[in-house]
Amino acid sequence: MKRYQLCIAGQARDSRAGAWFETQNPFTGESWAEIPRGNAQDVDMAVQAAHQALTSGPWADLTHTQRGALLRKLGDLIARDAARLAATEVRDNGKLLAEMQGQLNYIPQWFYYYGGLADKVQGSTLPLDKKGYFAFTRHEPVGVVAAITPWNSPLLLLAWKIAPALAAGCTIVVKPSEFTSASTLEFAQLFEEAGFPPGVFNVVTGFGAEVGMPLVEHPLVAKISFTGSDATGRLINEKAARLLKHTTMELGGKSPNVVFEDADLEQAVFGAISGVFAATGQTCIAGSRLLVQDSIHDAFVEKLLAVARCARMGDPMHPDTQVGPVTTPAQYQKVLEYIDIARAEGATAVLGGGKGTGAECGNGWFVQPTIFTGVTNGMRIAQEEVFGPVLSVIRFQDEEDALRIANGVRFGLAAAVWTKDIGRAIRMSEKLQAGTVWVNTYRAVSFMAPFGGYKDSGIGRENGMDAIREYLQTKAVWINSGAVTGNPFVLR
Repeated sequence: MKRYQLCIAGQARDSRAGAWFETQNPFTGESWAEIPRGNAQDVDMAVQAAHQALTSGPWADLTHTQRGALLRKLGDLIARDAARLAATEVRDNGKLLAEMQGQLNYIPQWFYYYGGLADKVQGSTLPLDKKGYFAFTRHEPVGVVAAITPWNSPLLLLAWKIAPALAAGCTIVVKPSEFTSASTLEFAQLFEEAGFPPGVFNVVTGFGAEVGMPLVEHPLVAKISFTGSDATGRLINEKAARLLKHTTMELGGKSPNVVFEDADLEQAVFGAISGVFAATGQTCIAGSRLLVQDSIHDAFVEKLLAVARCARMGDPMHPDTQVGPVTTPAQYQKVLEYIDIARAEGATAVLGGGKGTGAECGNGWFVQPTIFTGVTNGMRIAQEEVFGPVLSVIRFQDEEDALRIANGVRFGLAAAVWTKDIGRAIRMSEKLQAGTVWVNTYRAVSFMAPFGGYKDSGIGRENGMDAIREYLQTKAVWINSGAVTGNPFVLR
């Protein structure tokens, strides 16, 4: 069994308590590695190292262009090691190798993009209403950033945080999910090779109460960037607010996938399936509510079932597998409980609705791809995030009805519209309460496009130009040209 170490100040080291915990392979159910069980002392060492790197030493003295060069070098190393890192993620979280490999192949682009952006964040001169002064703005790093990441796509969602943060000049302490820490610890080894000074990037693994909260509450942490459940995000944001810390919160979703009668139905079927089953439903942007116009409902569901019935469960490392296991035992039980809740509320399982069994599922935590019809928007299955391969089909009459249903949840992360009517697409995109709206596609993301939520789905934005601003603070500088004399506190 492999034993990992923490990464603090550029060094691999055991936790101060000398403790580890095991991480399991969701397909086999077997433990395969030992992860360091960090504590508040480890957090303090990591934050102190990050603060020192921020305020003194090589990182603080680098030019913006030099920082950008380091980011591009890191991107090259990720590209070189993409296959190894992807295999580690699959072993740890059970998602399909095709998906994880695709993510790792794409992740370098975040470091190339923000590497190029590092020396292009500009201040401005200010036209003042007071003569004799010259004023300008400068943008400076917000400080030490705590990056708290989830278990579903560990390195992709980490890249969304640290690429803009490093480009802004911040330093980082990462607390990955205790269920999927291995790939982040492997990734940390690339920073020294890329040439980053010690302390710029640190990783402390462990549990929420022992690592997460001490990190959030540490006085030298200026910003928390969190991706995870809205319940945990709310708790972190409350703690941060009391301490006046900056936050970015990317939280849950209950995203509507809206299919109108004039849509390309074949494409919409595949969009609906890939929107929720491709990642075993374990994505914040899962299109878990499928809204289908009443006039095509029955025909569309028939087409949907014909494709979904063919989904192959099995070993996520196998190229033919289309649905992998659920990542954790607790999440596995939660998904099965929601299936029972949906039945009790009167929804009909027209596909799946139980545990995945058979030799192809091994000893893993599999849930059958499940489709419910007869769902109304007031049901818990339509209101609460399941985070599993469960799709709720809801009928609607017209645009107004579709918007009422689509917006009738407390989340607002993403939405999709399937139609050939460009006017309808524009109207819907304007009125849908979601941070991302796709038209005739689903789950498209880019380092160039901002991503984030409305309502309970979060605060702030990741990706694109918007993201680097999340890690900067603005300073106004006033210079007296020498023409102003007398009492400087008298407004003129």
